[in-house]
Amino acid sequence: MANHKSAAKRAKQTIVKTERNRFFKTRIKNITKEVIVAIEAADKDTAVVAMKKANKYLHHCVSKGILKKATAGRKVSRLQVRVNAL
Repeated sequence: MANHKSAAKRAKQTIVKTERNRFFKTRIKNITKEVIVAIEAADKDTAVVAMKKANKYLHHCVSKGILKKATAGRKVSRLQVRVNAL
C-alpha cells in the first residue's frame, strides 16, 4: 500500500485509468471482430461499412491515448488489406 499522499493518489488514478482502458480495449476487439466476421462471410458491403467504423474508432483511441499511432495504423492496414482482397 502507498506510504504517502501522492503515492495513494497515483494508486487511485491507476485504478480509474485501468478501468477506462479496459472499456476501450474491449470495444476495439469487438469492432475489429465485426470486420473479420464480415470478411469471413465474404460480404464486401458489410465489411466496407464495418471497416470505416473500425478505422474511425481506432484513430479515436489514438487521440485518447489508448493506442499508439503506429499500432492503430498497423491494425487498420492489416484489416484493410483483407477487405480489399474480397
